[in-house]
Amino acid sequence: MNFKKPIQLYIDSFSGLSKPAWMLALVMLLNRTGAMVIPFLAIYVTKELHFSKVEAGIVLSTFGIGSVIGSLLGGWLTDKIGSFRVQSLSLFLSAPIFALIPQFTTLNGIAGIILLLSIIAETFRPSNSASISLYAKPENITRAFSLNRMAINLGFSLGPAMGGLLATISYSWLFYGNAVGAFVTGIVFYGYFRFRRKNRKSLVVHETIIDADIVDDERSPYKDKLFLVFSLMCVLYSIVFSQLISVLPLFYGDAINLSQAEIGMILGYSGIFIVLTEMVIVHYLETKLDLYANIVIGSILLGVTFFLLIFSQSTPMLYISMTFLCLSEILVLPFISTVAAVRAGKKYKGAYMGVNALSFSIALIITPYLATQILTVYGYDTLWIINTVISILAALGFYYVGRKMKLEQKS
Repeated sequence: MNFKKPIQLYIDSFSGLSKPAWMLALVMLLNRTGAMVIPFLAIYVTKELHFSKVEAGIVLSTFGIGSVIGSLLGGWLTDKIGSFRVQSLSLFLSAPIFALIPQFTTLNGIAGIILLLSIIAETFRPSNSASISLYAKPENITRAFSLNRMAINLGFSLGPAMGGLLATISYSWLFYGNAVGAFVTGIVFYGYFRFRRKNRKSLVVHETIIDADIVDDERSPYKDKLFLVFSLMCVLYSIVFSQLISVLPLFYGDAINLSQAEIGMILGYSGIFIVLTEMVIVHYLETKLDLYANIVIGSILLGVTFFLLIFSQSTPMLYISMTFLCLSEILVLPFISTVAAVRAGKKYKGAYMGVNALSFSIALIITPYLATQILTVYGYDTLWIINTVISILAALGFYYVGRKMKLEQKS
């Protein structure tokens, strides 16, 4: 078998990406490798602190509330003081908070510290996305977002795998590992970008990606009705997708009785799969399908992810289901970010990225509490059916708003 062609295709998918884009990806890799806590948070509060599933849902929902506040705050601050300051502050301030988490063991205490952590940590996301759109070459913006996501998933594969092993020793090690990871990431980021000038060229995306010229620079995301509808569809998608870090780990441990190390391996597999395939798939699809077609297909695949779990919970099926989840993520998340970046122009870049991040943060509030209520009363199969229906509704919504956006851009 000739391996040269697929290897060359993989290498080509990285060509043309700027050095700052690579550095932002490295920063994200370090940040996410240290982020071991969140996938294990539901397990930690139920098994270590002996909270009920509903109480675990409340704790996870406070993370979502903080994420909403952080996303809005991060987008606003980015436009006011710049992405460099926002990201630096987020990284350095979150480090000591991670280290303090083991000191809080009551429901109110752990919910409060998680809320504070989420607010500070989540200001990083819209600011980081704004940096990508500023530093990336215009023709490579989707791949720059994909590179960043690849770094996230490589970190997500290493982090949970390490976290699963550390949790067998002590959950406190997870929090201290997060603290060290955030601090080291802050040093690397500050050292490289302190004197770096951003790319000041206007954002122009190749016609094969967006099929239109950039929209009006001066339009606020809060007045962009189509983008707000698009963001609502992102919320629906995220309600289902965000269960990757909340309900699925609980399902693996509670319903299937997998060990913490086995849970870490499945979550780690998702990161490795995306690292090996995302850049190639995005590089290929960005010239074959438009943004919205990829997002619609990816939303459908998300429904398939959970629909399969109704019929089997065998180990092979868990990995097959996770593969569909990974494919959905590849087809949706980088292209969603590109839609936001393209419609943002220059003046409201931080605000658009903030609304884009907000769509996912809202889901982090809704999903943990609602999902744990559903599975407690009706069981996991009912939740998987609901997830499938929501995914299909999101796909239909993306198809509709995508058509409207393309018509608007052509007029």
